[in-house]
Amino acid sequence: MKHIFKKGKDDKLPTLLLLHGTGGDERDLLPLAGMIAPEASVLSVKGNVDENGMARFFARLREGVFDEEDLIFRTKELTGFIDECAREYEFDRQNVVAIGYSNGANIAASMMYHEKHALKGAILFHAMVPRRGVKIPDLTDVPVFIGAGKSDPLIPMAETQELIKDLTSANSNISEYWTEGAHELRREEVEAACEWFKKHFSQG
Repeated sequence: MKHIFKKGKDDKLPTLLLLHGTGGDERDLLPLAGMIAPEASVLSVKGNVDENGMARFFARLREGVFDEEDLIFRTKELTGFIDECAREYEFDRQNVVAIGYSNGANIAASMMYHEKHALKGAILFHAMVPRRGVKIPDLTDVPVFIGAGKSDPLIPMAETQELIKDLTSANSNISEYWTEGAHELRREEVEAACEWFKKHFSQG
């Protein structure tokens, strides 16, 4: 998978897995990583799926309706790719925190829905429920920050609340941050995510 790896100055910090939104690429979220944890190593990945010239991490049938078969395949593909990168770049595979926006946040959520130790934590900006009717692994000690817009036309509040309920039921410690905005990523939610990261991963 096309990607960028940047070695950080502090090996104790998690490696940040950056996952862009629809139409983005592996450079999109690098500024976010610089705001949230400038000393951390970064693995920024470009989605392998092409939707009318726009990169995505998995296919969809239409807006808001995922191709579930492809989602499962791509989730395994991405998880395996991170395993390979951990060996190649010599970072701790058990200490990876995802930062995802929209489509990227959805596949990060899918990783947690499908595999117990896929992530050490996650920052999900404007995410949806990736799958329904599946047993989510125990996510104790996997904290998650969820940023959402109350007026998001693509993701109704009830959808985000269902995601929060699912992850909470799997014992994840959830921090939610709501803006008055829509689907755009707002500075205030990024700043809230910075504080969340410091609380969970930068102290001690």
